[in-house]
Amino acid sequence: MAAQLPYLVGHTEIAALFGIERQTSQKWRTDGILGEPDLIASGNPYWLLATVLQLDGHSGREITEERLAQYKATIPGGYSLADPEGLPVIVGIKEAALVLGADERAIARWRNRRTIADEDLKLSGSPLWLLDTLIADAQARGRAVDPEAHARLLAGDRLSQKPRGRKAASEKY
Repeated sequence: MAAQLPYLVGHTEIAALFGIERQTSQKWRTDGILGEPDLIASGNPYWLLATVLQLDGHSGREITEERLAQYKATIPGGYSLADPEGLPVIVGIKEAALVLGADERAIARWRNRRTIADEDLKLSGSPLWLLDTLIADAQARGRAVDPEAHARLLAGDRLSQKPRGRKAASEKY
């Protein structure tokens, strides 16, 4: 059975929804139009679809029903979630490496060899898993799980976001 996942978007998906370039979405973030991410996984920002839908109409940019339907079709069984507090624990390669006591290259090799669970979601080119998926897969394969890393992720302790792009206007000299 496929995992139930909330509708999440990264910069690539935001660009597709609004019919804009990815750089425009990134600029919205830099300019403060697109607020703080609802989730950071492996240092990459992601937002709930509900958060991004609030930008509909900004600068004349609109999300068409067709683009919205195309996006939703990429997440079978997806559901709408308005509050980030309700997000399940979702991890990327970096967190997977921490919880499985491996390095990121090992996780990439395991993905290529299909010796780790398939990602539950792929956003903006990055694989994402529900933490429960990784833990169940590790147990089934007899892999050790770092209990401390697992507990930190369950408690909401996340890696910081990768610094990117220009500084926000308020951060300039």
